[in-house]
Amino acid sequence: MTSTATPATTGLATAARMKGARRKKAPLGEGSSRLHRSEQKWALAFVALPVLGYLLFILYPVLFALYASFTRWNGLGAMEFIGLQNYVTLLGDERFHQSMWNTIFYLLGIPIGLALALALALAMNRRLVGLTVFRTIYYVPVICSIAAIAILWQWAYNGDFGLVNQFLAMIGIDGPNWLSDATWSKPAIVVMMVWKGLGYSMLLYLAAIQAVPRSLLEAAELDGAGAWQRFRAITLPMVRPVTFFLVVTQIIASAQIFAEIQIMTPGGGPEYSTASAVFHIWRQAFQYQQMGYATSMAIVLGILIFIITLIQFRLNKRNSFVLD
Repeated sequence: MTSTATPATTGLATAARMKGARRKKAPLGEGSSRLHRSEQKWALAFVALPVLGYLLFILYPVLFALYASFTRWNGLGAMEFIGLQNYVTLLGDERFHQSMWNTIFYLLGIPIGLALALALALAMNRRLVGLTVFRTIYYVPVICSIAAIAILWQWAYNGDFGLVNQFLAMIGIDGPNWLSDATWSKPAIVVMMVWKGLGYSMLLYLAAIQAVPRSLLEAAELDGAGAWQRFRAITLPMVRPVTFFLVVTQIIASAQIFAEIQIMTPGGGPEYSTASAVFHIWRQAFQYQQMGYATSMAIVLGILIFIITLIQFRLNKRNSFVLD
């Protein structure tokens, strides 16, 4: 006897199979949801570490320093809130003004160092014998300890038997006692800073020059452009991002110069001629225990660095080079 399925029976069977399939897929969806929640928890855990580090080691110290700048505090005892008195005092602090001027003077070494680094990078971009050796020699000061370099240059600048004055004597020049002369002490520090950072800037410029498309230079040469024209119209605009990066980072680094001053000219040099802003802040904080006053100077220095950096970003955005 043969049984035939009616349409109603067939429809009920199909609905049952679909309902069973949905029941089988439900656990898979639930597992996927659990996996998603687990991934979210791990992601939040990984994100929480840098956020917590930022709150503890950056935001909290900045807010604490801002409050301390409105207090009279020796770093150990209780804070005494005095309002804007610290900021009023530093307006008439001649030592602070002198240290700020010295810091601005040190910034003059930045364009000198960048020009020399670019010239060296152009020279190192050629095929020369022993080129790797020369690159290594120029980069060695970058990886050396700043304390060792400061001591080395302190001996080199010695007025009696220093290498600098010995070299000048060979060409008939009687060199001064560099670090003991208020006129020559700051230029001497600038020369040392330029020498130390030359290899790093040269390496970045060399990488940027080698990244310039060869087709652009060849096309310009076919159009009759000379070496100077190719450099001014192609190479120089193409290395502008590197120049911007070096200017910003070196401004920040030069504004924070301390170890060189402390080692080469203890006490800030003759007539306080080499004391940087950071050196003066350190002296007020740790020698005279005027922590609140020193913090107010640090806040002013930080604001000035921020303003200078912001101006550099605006100028770079305005003069950005776009290659069509």
